[in-house]
Order: sequence, then structure tokens, then C-alpha cells
Amino acid sequence: MNLESLTVALRPRTAWEAVELGTALTRRHAGAIWAPWLLLGVPLFVALNGLAWAIGMMWLAPLLMWWLKPALDRIPLYVLSRAAFGTVPGTAETLRAQFRWGLRWLLPYLTWRRLSPVRALNLPVDLLEGSSGDNARARRRVLVGPAYGVASLTTLLCINFEVALYLGAISLAFLFVPPEYLAKTAHSVWEALLQPPTWMDIGSNGLAWLATSLIEPFYVGAGFGLYLNRRTEIEAWDIEIVLRRLAARVARAGTTVVLALALLAPAALMTARAQQADETATPALREAAEAALDAPDALDVPEAPATLPEVFGRVADDGALREAVERAYEDPSVTPRRMVTTWKRIEDDKDEDDATRDTSALRRIGEAFGTGFALVGEYGLWVLLGVATLVLALTARHWLPWLRAGTRRRGREASEVEQAVLEEPAPLPDDIPTAVRRLWYAGHAREALALLYRASVEAMVARAGVVLVPGATEAACLRAARRMPDAADREAFAAMVRQWQYAAYAGRLPDGADFEAQLVRLAERFGWHPGGAVPPGERPGVPA
Repeated sequence: MNLESLTVALRPRTAWEAVELGTALTRRHAGAIWAPWLLLGVPLFVALNGLAWAIGMMWLAPLLMWWLKPALDRIPLYVLSRAAFGTVPGTAETLRAQFRWGLRWLLPYLTWRRLSPVRALNLPVDLLEGSSGDNARARRRVLVGPAYGVASLTTLLCINFEVALYLGAISLAFLFVPPEYLAKTAHSVWEALLQPPTWMDIGSNGLAWLATSLIEPFYVGAGFGLYLNRRTEIEAWDIEIVLRRLAARVARAGTTVVLALALLAPAALMTARAQQADETATPALREAAEAALDAPDALDVPEAPATLPEVFGRVADDGALREAVERAYEDPSVTPRRMVTTWKRIEDDKDEDDATRDTSALRRIGEAFGTGFALVGEYGLWVLLGVATLVLALTARHWLPWLRAGTRRRGREASEVEQAVLEEPAPLPDDIPTAVRRLWYAGHAREALALLYRASVEAMVARAGVVLVPGATEAACLRAARRMPDAADREAFAAMVRQWQYAAYAGRLPDGADFEAQLVRLAERFGWHPGGAVPPGERPGVPA
């Protein structure tokens, strides 16, 4: 593993920042991930749906596609593990690797580890490190431990995103249905769900596979980001990278160091001989030299320039190393800190004047006020409650009868409404035209129109073959009347609805001629057989 080639800025991150890092890597290398994913996933989808259709069990195809997700998860993990170190594999290379890379881990991840909530974090540990047995279990325990909660929540979030995409795509189809056909469409869809046709099963499976194909690479990328972060925390990858870069700089400067040592050897020899000569000098000369140096008017010798760059060339700045070490020491796991809070008595700093001042009277006044406020706060609410109870008891003769009368009135009105709702409508008479004319000429025009409207609605329901909900409005009846095959029937029913609406809501009753024409028209269209004319004695006149 060549850490110097990492394309990711390594630093200690929180677990959610690591998840965001993994999803960002997935977006950066989207083309290299989704191209092999589709090339391998589409044939697998077609094969599984074809097999399910052949055996007549279409529900088996989405179940198998969901169960085989760990096999497809190797594609984004293979791309991200190479791309993070500067080498983005091509589509052909990624597809060839799926037939040999990580095959020994397929059986565990398709059996007892299939439902693991931290599968995305375990996959890099097993497939990239290549451990086995106790070593692999130890590595999973160390790397997954602190990040188990975030990895589990990431799994739950991705599942919710897949379900939301699947249901959203299905709901999107209903946006293109006109409002008047929405109920019919929903009824048809419900009937189709009870016994779904093959095309509906395939479409539903395709939507589920598309949702999985969109979210699953991000899920694997989030697990890979958590894996990189845990390796950085445990093995201090960021510090190791800085040290390796520093070693590389020193290695590049090795030739310069050897040459500098060769040039400095004669100078060192001459310095040694000068030191030996100085030791053998006479004491008088040494004392004279020291006196000259201690003299007040001795010349100031300027400081010699640094010779390290002349010998070694460009000297590497160790600022990055110091910064990395400081960040490492700031890690709570390296230098744990804890905050302890203690209570400390505050001593009053008083001046001498304050110490001599007598404050006993003020203190007594403050204590008296404090005691009074405490008594009010403790017993004041009880006093108020007692006063309010006494006032209510003294004025009960004024407000209690009014309250009882209001309660009885509300109960009576509720019972009347309840009886009106529970009352069943009377059955239609056998001779509808005669019954309607009898009500009309008796002066009950609204009742006559109501009976004619009821009879028209029931005839329309029988002709259209629909079922109306209780309390259906006139608009609902008009929409249901569109199913009648004969246009003349639809026009006659629409005219009856308009006539009833004018009478019921606007108080506009038709005249006798219009009423008789409408009755004859409906009787002809709906096959009502009039039993005869109304006797002249029962025709007091047309109602106004």
C-alpha cells in the first residue's frame, strides 16, 4: 500500500464526515462505477426475471436481486479502493476482476453475514486486507467497534432512500391521471395488484432494481470512507505520510551530504592543527589575546551567516511534521482530558469602611420582606382558589340554569340529527310518473322534484352499471352518468340534475309545462310506465 499516492486528504474526521467522504468519492468516480454495474446488472436482471416468469413466480426475481447485492457491491469497492490511490480502473478491468477478486468472501456475505447492518464497513476489511480466521475477526472487531452505530444508521438511511425512490416512481404515474379518472384508476390498480399481470410485475421489479442501482454504490462508498477514517485513527496514516515524505527528501539529499563531508574534511584537519598549536602557545601570548578581547573598545565581530544551506542545499521545512504531531497530540485518545467542576466559596472583599458600617437594620428589613413574599407565594394561590370557589357558589343561581339549558339544547339537537341520519329513505313507488304528478298538483313541488331526482339517479345507476357512495353529490352523479352508452340518456339525466339544482339551491321551480315535458322525457328514456292521468279533482293548480 503506497500511502504517498493517496488522492484523499487524510486527517482525523468524525464518523459522519467519513461517510460524506465516501459518498464524495463515489460521485467523483461515478462513470467508472456505474458503467460496469449496468453491464453486469442488466443481464442479471433479465436472467432472473426470465427464470421467475418461466416458473410462474415473479415475486422471486426482486427477492433474488436484493439477496445478490453483496456480489455487485464488489464493483464500487474495487473502483474506489484503486481510485483512492491514484489508479482508476477501466470498465473492462473492473469486469474481469469480478470473476476472481473477493470470490472466497461471497459465501459468507450471501449467507450468515447477509443481514449484517455493518456490511458496508466489513467489506473493505475482508476484501482489501485479505485476512482470514482469527485475524480477520480481530480486524473487524477493532475497525468496526467505535463506528458500529454510524454504519448501522447508514444502512437504515440507504434502505429508506431506496423505498422512497421506489414509491415515488410509482406515485409519479398518478400525477398524469386526470382528477375525474383518479378513483377509477386507483380501483383498477388495486384490482390489478390482487392478480397482477406479467408486465406489471416486470415494471415493478425494474423500478426496484433502478432504486437499488442508484443508492447501493453510495452505500458501499460510505462504508469505504468509514474504513479509511478508522485506519487513519488507528495507524496514524496522516503522520506516516508526512514522515515518508520527509525521508524521501533526505534520501534525495544523500549525495549532497557525502560531497559536503568530503569538502569539509581538509577544513576539519586544519582546525585540529590550529587548536593543537594554540594549546602549545606561551601563556603570555594567551593572556595578551584575552586582554585584547576584554577591552572596551574591542571591535564587534558580525555574526557569520548560516552555512547549513550552503552544505546541504535546500533544507526541508519541518512545519508540516510539527503540525501533524500537534494534531496527533490533540486527539482525545492520545492525550485524554477531562473537565472537573468544583464549588468554591467566594470570600467577600470588604473595605475597611464597609467593615465598620452597621447593616443590621437593613438586614432585618430585607428578611421581613423576604418572609412576606414567601408567605404570599406559599398560601396566596390557595386564598385565590378559595375566593373563586366562594364567588361561584354565591352566583350559581345566575349561571347554573343557563348552563343546564345549553346542555339540554345541545343534546336534543344532536339526537334529532342522529335520527335524521339513521332514517332510511322510502322505497320508490311502482308508478313513478303518477306519484310525481300527484305530489306536484298537491302543491308539494319540491318533494315532487326530489322524488323525480331520486328515481332518475337509480335509473342512471342501473343503466351505467356503477355503484355510488352514500351521500354522493350531483357532480359525482354526473360523472357516473358518463358511463351510460346512450347520449340521449346522458342529456336527459343532465337536464334533470340542473332542474333539481335550481329548485334545491336557488329556489327556482320550473313552470308546469317544463315540469311535464321533463317528466315525459325521463319516462320515455328510462322506461317508466305511467298508470294514468291524475284525476281533475286533484289538480288544484300548478305551484308557483
